Amino acid sequence: MLTLLQSRRPILVGVVHLQACPGSPRFSGDRERTLERAADDARALAAGGCDALIVENFGDVPFHKLHAPSETIATLALALSRVRQVVGGLPVGVNVLRNDARAALGLCAATGASFFRVNVHTGAAVTDQGLIEGDAANTLRERARLCPGAALLADVHVKHAMPLGGGTIGQAAQDAMGRGLADAVIVTGRGTGHAPDGALLAEVRAAIGTGALLIGSGLSEHNARELLACANGAIVGTFFKRDGRVSEPVDEARVARLRAVFDARG
Repeated sequence: MLTLLQSRRPILVGVVHLQACPGSPRFSGDRERTLERAADDARALAAGGCDALIVENFGDVPFHKLHAPSETIATLALALSRVRQVVGGLPVGVNVLRNDARAALGLCAATGASFFRVNVHTGAAVTDQGLIEGDAANTLRERARLCPGAALLADVHVKHAMPLGGGTIGQAAQDAMGRGLADAVIVTGRGTGHAPDGALLAEVRAAIGTGALLIGSGLSEHNARELLACANGAIVGTFFKRDGRVSEPVDEARVARLRAVFDARG
């Protein structure tokens, strides 16, 4: 994944939204169905042209703030292994919602996942789970111990949250990279499926120079050309679903259409 982040062409990361894991309120009672849906979505994302995939426990609302339970981590391990089996050599990463960076590191070490996303890596934010504080010092030290090759993708002013402490999004991005040592920063809109403001993307780009910047929500075939002017790529979930509905399966044709837009820009 680190090599991809240095690519001169925009990179496309598809999201595997894992359905509810055992123990969460919406769990269907059928673990195998959850894993098969993850595999099916991964196949469609890979076939449509994604450069990498990220698996997250999206179906587990309401999320635990910092520490996902053991059954969630175990299910994510199974899902990551299943996804890696069906997509060949594509890089696969993980995001343990809401902000369990330590579990993500363990999953990278145990499954071979090559990158992980942290919603609050530096600074602090008020979220629907309450106050979340970044823990960059421990995250970086644990990465060095467990999986030094795993790329760290850090959100700045993440969606579904309000940053604490003042400061601009550009300053937050500088901190995430310069002091938090993130390999890439992610800029999102206000919520799932909402695109970030172009002016904010431009501010982050100016702040981090040639550092890797990814769009983390709301990118589609309709706004990709504009938004990618400031970004190295995007993490895409909602647009890839049938009819653009986040609860639906991935539609390979929608993936291919966005891939074509990325290729035209590259």
